[in-house]
Amino acid sequence: MESFPIPAPRFNGASRSVEAGNALDWLRQGWAIFIVNPGAWIAMMVILIVIYLALSIVPLIGHLAAFVLTPLLAAGMLLACQKVAHEKTLEISDLFAGFQRSTGALATLGVLYMLAMLIVGLLVFLLAGGGLAGGLMMANPVGVGVALSSIFMAGLLGMLLSVPIVMAIWFAPALVLFNQMPAVDALKASFNACLRNVVVFLVYGLISMVLCFFAALPAGLGFLVLGPVLAGSVYASYRDIFIAD
Repeated sequence: MESFPIPAPRFNGASRSVEAGNALDWLRQGWAIFIVNPGAWIAMMVILIVIYLALSIVPLIGHLAAFVLTPLLAAGMLLACQKVAHEKTLEISDLFAGFQRSTGALATLGVLYMLAMLIVGLLVFLLAGGGLAGGLMMANPVGVGVALSSIFMAGLLGMLLSVPIVMAIWFAPALVLFNQMPAVDALKASFNACLRNVVVFLVYGLISMVLCFFAALPAGLGFLVLGPVLAGSVYASYRDIFIAD
């Protein structure tokens, strides 16, 4: 005999398409989340910056570790956004919630993210290095042109290959943390959701680039505010696009 209440079906990562104008709503909601407790948010951003700066000092290993830690730290920011949205008390320690909840799946996301970016980096290095070496061996103005064009093409290839990786990782921490999805399923669901909402993400990306420009003007201090706002906008976009509890 069936037990009652009948359990709800497992969340399958279903997403919906939204209007381009929703990008502005995400950013507005991100600001609303930040303004509730700006002191705590700025403190979390300072901690994040210190962590990534410390990792950047360590050659290669530090950069790879940064990719692994990104989903874990992103999960903490998202949980903090959820707490604010549900009118709960925000704590600076929420930043490390990913090390206490769904840690295995989030770490798996980090490892997959690191491997994907490592492959992209190697391809870019091989293309740029090969073209640069070939151009220098020509030892004439044409060779200089070949070397420069290879560097440009390698950079362009890196950007193009990074786009699907970013699409896959964008919502994945939220899906793992809030919906207990396995890492690979979360990556697939995130990629599909971004693919269905290309236009709104183009709008969001353009606005974010402009905001980043202005945030960088005062010696980068603007990112202490913009970082939490963008984190809040990611949470808002997750709530908007995914059919979640």
